[in-house]
Amino acid sequence: MGVNLLWNLQRTFHQFVEIITSRPGESQLRAAMEDVIAAFDLRSFAYLIVTPPRSGERILISNYPTSWTDFYLENRYQVLDPVILRASEQPEPFMWGPGFMASESPAVAAQFFDEAAQFGLCHGLTIPIHGDQSGVAAVTFAADHYLAAFERCIELHLPLLQLVATFFHRYARHALRSNRVICGATLSPRELECLTWAAQGKSAWEIGQILGISRRTAAFHLDNVRAKLGVGTVKQAIARFGADRETAF
Repeated sequence: MGVNLLWNLQRTFHQFVEIITSRPGESQLRAAMEDVIAAFDLRSFAYLIVTPPRSGERILISNYPTSWTDFYLENRYQVLDPVILRASEQPEPFMWGPGFMASESPAVAAQFFDEAAQFGLCHGLTIPIHGDQSGVAAVTFAADHYLAAFERCIELHLPLLQLVATFFHRYARHALRSNRVICGATLSPRELECLTWAAQGKSAWEIGQILGISRRTAAFHLDNVRAKLGVGTVKQAIARFGADRETAF
């Protein structure tokens, strides 16, 4: 590894740590991760916390194409994603993509990876994080470029990428969970965004336009909010949000 490259990686990592330790918001966390992985010539990432089943909460920060995340949610892929299933079962980092992962349902896995590749997510590295009260977290770095180049990147930089993943998990979970408890229910960052815009009179279609997601996905998040708050309508959810606004913000 060249001296200049090593110095650039160290400088970028230090900047990354400074940002994520300053209790930033979701957009700042996403930008910090994008900046640090760019130093490794990586462009796409996803950070997901899957808490124990009784809570049902998921926290997601990602710069994947919104067309893929919309497709993913609308097809309920979170319950059959072979990457997440494997990350939940083992603590060691693993690479994934066509031909990489054995699966109890190889046909389902093959279809999943084929569809992901159509959105530019051809192969990736997932770093599971086990062993704390947050449940299982998974940090994924995905690539659309040649497999050989991606493998070389992982071979050279796996320990540092694991450090990036660990730091991001440690600080992002606290930054995102603070200010998101509404009437005792913890909302995901996207659920809070959708509820905030709904409280300003925006429809699901308008929220989708603002956030760069589909109307159906915005409605999906608002439905989750209603379920978590135990109410029947979005208006009732907004009323509870307003009554608990000091806690939320």
